Amino acid sequence: MFARFKDVALLLGRIGVGVVFLAHGLQKWENGIDGTAKFFEQTGIPLPTLAAIFAIAVEIVGSILFIAGFLTPLVGLGFVVVSVGALLSVHVDNGLTGQGGYELVLVLAVAGLALGFNAGKLSLDHVLFGRKREAKQLQDA
Repeated sequence: MFARFKDVALLLGRIGVGVVFLAHGLQKWENGIDGTAKFFEQTGIPLPTLAAIFAIAVEIVGSILFIAGFLTPLVGLGFVVVSVGALLSVHVDNGLTGQGGYELVLVLAVAGLALGFNAGKLSLDHVLFGRKREAKQLQDA
């Protein structure tokens, strides 16, 4: 019974983190690649156009994959890269808490990483890859 609650909690966590990243990605999409790149350039992010494309892709496509539980370790790492970029370029000077602080960015990065490597059984990763791995472990035992 505990395992079911754990898997539901992991799914809810993926949905929560994915929705927040998706909202940020959609904001960047509305600004367009050029508008996002211009902002990135102003904040000192190198290769701003490439960084804008990467951030938009990770935050939109990655969020959808993350919520579905597909390729979650890869997406989780993408969330970390995007979050560390935001933390260092925009939030670090504001401190951990308060207006513009990096507390949310930090929590999203570590939650994305943790959930990315532990998506649970209610994920496409588990359905497509985990069951095979579990069956192989049972055969090897």
